Amino acid sequence: MAEMNATVLAAGRAVAEGGGSNFLVPNGTFFFVLAIFLIVLGVIGTFVVPPIMKVLREREYMVAKTQADNKRSDEQFAAARDDYEKTMAEARSEASGLRDGARAEGRKVLDDMRRRTEDEVNSTLQDAREQLKQEGDSIAEELRSRVDTMSTTLASRILRVDIATSSAATGSKR
Repeated sequence: MAEMNATVLAAGRAVAEGGGSNFLVPNGTFFFVLAIFLIVLGVIGTFVVPPIMKVLREREYMVAKTQADNKRSDEQFAAARDDYEKTMAEARSEASGLRDGARAEGRKVLDDMRRRTEDEVNSTLQDAREQLKQEGDSIAEELRSRVDTMSTTLASRILRVDIATSSAATGSKR
């Protein structure tokens, strides 16, 4: 408490010695500092702010231009993607048509080859049947002609009698 009393007394003595100057009323120092502040403010407003504002405007212009370019690029990309998808859909449908056509052509070729092969097999089988029939007929004819001599020879061997002379005699009686 003693310190506070000393401070109040010192302030009161200073007021009494200064002749009643109030710190709330501005003096000449305040006006001098205010003038310097306004001069510095004018210099900054004249020489510093316009270049900074110019740079900021240019930057805003560049940002707006970049946004417009990005938007245009996005539109071009979307159009290119749509064209790509449309072209790919057409190519897929064309490829599908070509694939189906190739399959049909392949089936047609296979059916044609199968038919020709079956015709060749049938022709070969028919030729083989005819050849076997002819060979069978000729062998049967040959065996028929040889049956008499073979049966005579066999009978002669079994009976141990010469049948050739007796069959000739019997054959001539017929």
